[in-house]
Amino acid sequence: MNQQISPPLTHCDPVTLEIVRGAITAAQREMEALIERTAISAFIREKKDFYTALFDSEGVMAVGSMVPIFGDMTGPVFKRFPRETMCEGDLYWYNDCYGSQGAVSHSNDQVLLAPVFRNGRLCAFVMGWAHFADIGGLRPGSISPDTKEIFHEGIIIPPTKLVDRGTLNEGALAIFHRNSRFPEQSAGDMSALMAAVDLGVTRVAEIVDRFGANVMADGLAQLLTRTRKLVRRKLAETFAYGTHSFTDRIDSDGHGGGPYALRFSLTREKTDGDDRFIFDARATDDQAPGPINFLMNPGVPGMALGLFYLGGDASQVCNAGGPMALDEVRLREGSLVQPKWPAPLGMRGLTMMRTLSALNGLVNTAGGSAPASHAAYVIAIMRGTFTAKDASTQPYLLADGIGVGYGARSFADGIDAVYFVAQENYPIEFLELGYPIRLREYGIVCDSGGAGRHRGGVGIAREYEILADTSVLGIRIDGVQNPPWGIAGGMGGGSGKVVVNPGLPNMRELNPLSDGNPLIKGDILRIETGGGGGHGHPFDRPSGAVLNDVLGGYVSKKFAAQLYGVAVTDRQINLHETARLRAVRPEVKAFHRKEYVDVLD
Repeated sequence: MNQQISPPLTHCDPVTLEIVRGAITAAQREMEALIERTAISAFIREKKDFYTALFDSEGVMAVGSMVPIFGDMTGPVFKRFPRETMCEGDLYWYNDCYGSQGAVSHSNDQVLLAPVFRNGRLCAFVMGWAHFADIGGLRPGSISPDTKEIFHEGIIIPPTKLVDRGTLNEGALAIFHRNSRFPEQSAGDMSALMAAVDLGVTRVAEIVDRFGANVMADGLAQLLTRTRKLVRRKLAETFAYGTHSFTDRIDSDGHGGGPYALRFSLTREKTDGDDRFIFDARATDDQAPGPINFLMNPGVPGMALGLFYLGGDASQVCNAGGPMALDEVRLREGSLVQPKWPAPLGMRGLTMMRTLSALNGLVNTAGGSAPASHAAYVIAIMRGTFTAKDASTQPYLLADGIGVGYGARSFADGIDAVYFVAQENYPIEFLELGYPIRLREYGIVCDSGGAGRHRGGVGIAREYEILADTSVLGIRIDGVQNPPWGIAGGMGGGSGKVVVNPGLPNMRELNPLSDGNPLIKGDILRIETGGGGGHGHPFDRPSGAVLNDVLGGYVSKKFAAQLYGVAVTDRQINLHETARLRAVRPEVKAFHRKEYVDVLD
């Protein structure tokens, strides 16, 4: 009896599509778990400053972490190493910001990319990315407000073949680690990142073997199309025909420049076919002498808007469908978001965070419902020496990224004390065990969240006692002169600050974006981070919620009465006084930053 062999499937049906989606998401998350559990440096292991992604055979991102600052990660490698020249067992590496057109946006971030082959066919790509603690440069940690060019920020790696058909380029790695002040950390982190990518290759190959290369390729294409259509539909619901604009500002570049304006617009054009959506940042101010320049990849605006519209929907995946939803991205060379080589980029996090805030403002200006503005997460870098138990003098490097308050939403309060996406604040035990410091206080900053029907998230207070023999502090705080804005009647968030020896005769307040600040043994360093903007009129916040804020330490009694019109006496609401305070309702406008305005400019 003759048996007919069915031809291999080429179409991914709806049920299989969801299984493929779950499988590639699981593979991506397993890669991240491996990095977290095997990396050496604190910024990767504890802070979780890493990222993984899977791409289709053309190099288009199919699934990645929910981090809205990345664009085309594979293109820089393809320019130098065309896909048709790649082989099984190859591994590619770069950290070149300008060479990648901002796909990686400061030099500490190392990118590894590997092709996935099955039966001689190129089926996919796997990427791992992580922030390395020190790669050389002007100061330990490689990022500093003092830098004036990218050469001050450490070694630059153009797209390089790190592994050729399974053979490691040991010389390239040796050069890289030799440029680090902490080479053992560097080597350990690179091993973790390489192992994660290798795991990703194995897992994706297993998925291809299970479903077939054609079915997987069709499934990835369907996921991209699904995301693109969803984002374009949401854009059409938000943005009417015409041009919508928003301006936000950054305080300083640390070199005397500033403030710097980010001016974004989004235009919806009617055509004979599909509508066109055009993002334009060309009106943004010129690049800065200092390191706050953000070399924004053209894929970033669409990725950020896409993640906003996906809204954490577990049935969706973060992929290139967001960037593909925009028809054009217009950037101006020489601007703060498209600086010319070799402008410094190390502190680009300020501008990146303000960019995300400005995109929220753009959505709100068009009539959408994005959150109010958030503060930019704070970076404190302490470097110096301490006396070890064996009486030897040892160097130390503590790069502490500290969380902030995020903007309130139209339906809920802002998130309190968050660093960025899934990244975390260092716990006290880890800090005190690993570094020559003692943490005297770790808590929230009262009254830092913008008042509103929904309160802005609050910032963090950290107070360190310096136990090291010598220390130099670099600090990055923004939003002092231009704090996070509130929306729809909500008030702006509070500002951060950094003080040495608070309340003592030798107290001094430091420049919020500065380096070279000396600290001596016994000094007390207090850092307070900013809060997010509020949403809605503060008098519309239920008095019970205000009472809970007061009892929880989020809002003071003074601000409860002054901003919310709620009087609290003996841990209870004073109903008579509250009625009197709320009888006169203050007038509000669309935005608030120190004062109410109709348009931020």
